[in-house]
Amino acid sequence: MTKNLSKIPFLLLMAIVVATFFLPSVPSTTENGEINGADTAWMLTAAALVLIMTPGLAFFYGGMVNKKNVLSTMLQSFICMAVVTVIWVVFGFSLAFGDSIGGIFGDPRTFFMMNGVIDGAPWVAAPTIPLVLFAMFQLKFAIITPALITGAFAERIRFISYVLFIGLFIVFIYTPLAHATWHPDGLLFNYGVLDFAGGTVVHMSAGWAALASALYMKKRNDTNHAPAHISYVLLGTGLLWFGWFGFNAGSAMGANSLAAIALATTTTASASAAIAWVFFDAVKGRKPSAMGTCIGAVVGLVAITPAAGFVTIPHSIAIGVIASIISNLVVDWRTRTNIIDDTLDVFPCHGVGGMVGMLLTGVFANQAINGGNETGNGLIFGETTLFLVHLIALVGVSIFAFFGSLLLLKITDLITPLRVTPAEEVEGLDLSQHDETMSYEEIKKPEHAVAY
Repeated sequence: MTKNLSKIPFLLLMAIVVATFFLPSVPSTTENGEINGADTAWMLTAAALVLIMTPGLAFFYGGMVNKKNVLSTMLQSFICMAVVTVIWVVFGFSLAFGDSIGGIFGDPRTFFMMNGVIDGAPWVAAPTIPLVLFAMFQLKFAIITPALITGAFAERIRFISYVLFIGLFIVFIYTPLAHATWHPDGLLFNYGVLDFAGGTVVHMSAGWAALASALYMKKRNDTNHAPAHISYVLLGTGLLWFGWFGFNAGSAMGANSLAAIALATTTTASASAAIAWVFFDAVKGRKPSAMGTCIGAVVGLVAITPAAGFVTIPHSIAIGVIASIISNLVVDWRTRTNIIDDTLDVFPCHGVGGMVGMLLTGVFANQAINGGNETGNGLIFGETTLFLVHLIALVGVSIFAFFGSLLLLKITDLITPLRVTPAEEVEGLDLSQHDETMSYEEIKKPEHAVAY
């Protein structure tokens, strides 16, 4: 059955190729309106910066797993760039940003196969850049979100099952959250939720899906865990930090002062979180480590994401420090429990970091920073509306992302088994899933030889 199922994605891709022959042609002229060259140039750059975060994540995760699982773990990030792109072009963008259906998801027909995107009017929240650029910028967010989940079930998931799961996740978890949060007619948007660059849409959804995956997939059989290459983790962190400027500053949708503020808050939150993680480890009697510094920096980046364009620079430092300490404590708790085998602590770092960032946005948001914030100032300014809105939304999004992901995992498992066999897990996913290793000289079995 599994062998027959593996043919389905190829047949679907061929069907998409055939369908392109019957699409209407694009008009020879397009209406540019108020398209601004500087804004367009910056957003082209920002889209590229966000895309490089996914290879950065591949190195970040790849360096943390056992040597026999490095390639499989890295490939799980890279394949998202292929799978999610095709889904996004066919109907994913429509589900996220198409005509609203109940404020929960978009009409899949609105931009089906990118029809009407090249010659379409600019998106209402990005009026100075072409619609196609907005679509491609948002695609990069969709790509990295399921890639973030992979650290939770690293070293024990079948590749074909993983591909099916991320496809389901994008359609049924990511796009409804993106629509509800960022579409002008979205449920959370109209409720007053502020999410500048994806703390709710990206990190909370991935974090809760990671927790669901860790619980559903249960513990690894091979519990011997030694990071393969901490140098990879350092490289991945650098690429993530670099790309995050596009992630957050790009979410200003133009080359403007708000983008500069988001860039500044992103830098300071990440730096303060890295320092806080190292210092907090020292308080607990641990030596400063490269791994801890990198994890702290990423937690800071996660936490500032929803707040980047709504808070001051000093408050971004507070967000980084608070998120770092809380995530550090949750990591310690997770390592002591025998219930949750979240391999690379995705939930404590991305899930908890995203939730802390969302709540602290409700604490520190300042309307003087962003006039587009109509919900109100944060709790620190004596106003409670925004904080309560975020608190209620946090509960709702958490329930949706966690239980929705559990359901998708079960559906995937019914179609094709999620877990590798115990023997395949011991052998390592590089060999058992891909017939590859970090070094081909290490391949012992003739059947694993690779021809070039």
